[in-house]
Amino acid sequence: MYIDLLLGFITFFTSTIAGIVGIGGGMILVAILPSFLPVNAVIPIHGLTQMTSNFSRAVFGYKDIQFKVIPKFLFGSLLGIGLISSIIYFISLDYVPLFIGIYILLSLWSKKFNDKIKKFESYFLIGFFQTGLSLIVGATGPLSMTLLYKDFEDKDAIVATAAALMSITHIFKVFVFIFFGFAFFDYLGLLVCMIVGAILGSYAGIKLRNKIDGKKFRNILKILLSLLAIKVIISVFL
Repeated sequence: MYIDLLLGFITFFTSTIAGIVGIGGGMILVAILPSFLPVNAVIPIHGLTQMTSNFSRAVFGYKDIQFKVIPKFLFGSLLGIGLISSIIYFISLDYVPLFIGIYILLSLWSKKFNDKIKKFESYFLIGFFQTGLSLIVGATGPLSMTLLYKDFEDKDAIVATAAALMSITHIFKVFVFIFFGFAFFDYLGLLVCMIVGAILGSYAGIKLRNKIDGKKFRNILKILLSLLAIKVIISVFL
């Protein structure tokens, strides 16, 4: 019970971070969970908790969601999760995080790269890779956030829309784990604590986000995305 409450508090903290800047909380949480859970339970438990965190954040900020980007992302997600889940045991994806990290850094800091990649970037492709690769790579969330950062100026629109897109990713991922037979019910007490923490953290994050002006928010987000990308790249070689 102590561990359940502790992870609930940690989830509150990470969900608050995500509620403020839209990202980062999930990566902190997935780095902490292996210290408390069996290896085979980390990704499923993390996925269900993040589904709750992102969905609650989307509900709290539904007025700011840019719904026009969702259909293409949803279609890409369906194809991505279908393809990757069917071939996951037959391919090596060890270096996928490396390419994700490099893409994020170039996308954020290189005008020449953005000029060349613009005609290929789309919410369909982002949905395909973010959702499909989320089954085995813990760093796909920054993909949609990076594109939203470039497409929208308003901080609430960026965070709320990112939450809606990441909700789609985690919902599909949870369904895949249920299909493969993961017993979420065995972790019911833990999940209740973490889900409550995630929802409360989303609400707290929204309140704290209102204290940050738009320009400062975008600067913080750009730096945070860059740090996450560097972490992902380094993790490939460790």
